[in-house]
Amino acid sequence: MDVRDILKDGYGRLPETIEAAVRDLTPEQLRWAPRAGANSIGWLVWHLTRVQDHHLTAVIGGEQIYVTGDWGPRFGLKSDPDDTGYGHTADQVRTVAPESWQTLTGYFGAVLTRTVAWLETLTPADLDRIVDRAWDPPVTLGVRLVSVLDDDAQHAGQAAYVRGILG
Repeated sequence: MDVRDILKDGYGRLPETIEAAVRDLTPEQLRWAPRAGANSIGWLVWHLTRVQDHHLTAVIGGEQIYVTGDWGPRFGLKSDPDDTGYGHTADQVRTVAPESWQTLTGYFGAVLTRTVAWLETLTPADLDRIVDRAWDPPVTLGVRLVSVLDDDAQHAGQAAYVRGILG
């Protein structure tokens, strides 16, 4: 099996889980959290999409879809390319206010479309390229792609769990 096919399969599994977690929820339900300080469904899906957009733009090049598509205002935020939600306080989590569930799936879909198109261009040798020297050992492209996919899958699962609690 080609490495591109494995990665496309992994990333391609996310939309179904994400849509099931957000479909038909109101903006209020998307902002609901099971307890004070917990993450909402809207924040979880926004965050996982921001991480994919941010981290993969760093290796693909160009500008983040969040910025070029001016997605920030649709979440009640500025289109800040550095805000991925990492380290957000409970107050910051509450400020993420998607206009609708379609806003979440629309932004994720735009990021995924770019990701999959770019994955098509990869060769096995590309995966060994160092993309981040801030870590020891330095992070290769292959490790970064798996890390982003893992983060996305965990947060999509968390959003689905919160949806189950919400009913």
